[in-house]
Amino acid sequence: MPNFTLEPDNRSALSALLHDDKWIVACLCAAWCDVCKSYKPSFEQLATTHPDAHFLWIDIEDNADLVGDFDVENFPTLLIQRNNLVAFFGTVLPDTRIAERLLMAQMEKSDAVLAAEASSTTEHQDWQHNYNLRSYLSQKD
Repeated sequence: MPNFTLEPDNRSALSALLHDDKWIVACLCAAWCDVCKSYKPSFEQLATTHPDAHFLWIDIEDNADLVGDFDVENFPTLLIQRNNLVAFFGTVLPDTRIAERLLMAQMEKSDAVLAAEASSTTEHQDWQHNYNLRSYLSQKD
C-alpha cells in the first residue's frame, strides 16, 4: 500500500513525512479514471518493494486545493522527486515495470547529476517550479 493517499485530513502529516531523505514517488490520478483504478493495486505492490521511498497516491481533481493546479495531460502521471529536485514528471503507461525502471534510473544518479539535470532544459526547470510536491505541501502548512 502507498505510504499515503493524500486526503484533506492528512496533508500536514504527509508534508512532515516528506522532509526526510527518501525518494518520493507520487502517482497523480483521478477517481473517475478506470485506468488509474486498475493500476493502483500494482502501484501499491511496487511500494512494498521500495521501503527506501515514499509512495503517494494523489487524486489531483478531488484534492486540487491541496496540490494546486498540476497540469496533468493524462493518467496515470508519475512524479519522482528527491529532496527538492523533481527528477521526473510525466504520463506513463500503467505498467509498474516502467515505474520501477524510471525510479531505479533516477536512484542511480548522484545528487550532482540530479541537480544538473534539474536545470538542463526548460521542461526540467518547469518541473522544479510547478511540480515540487514537497515544497508545495510545505507552503500550505
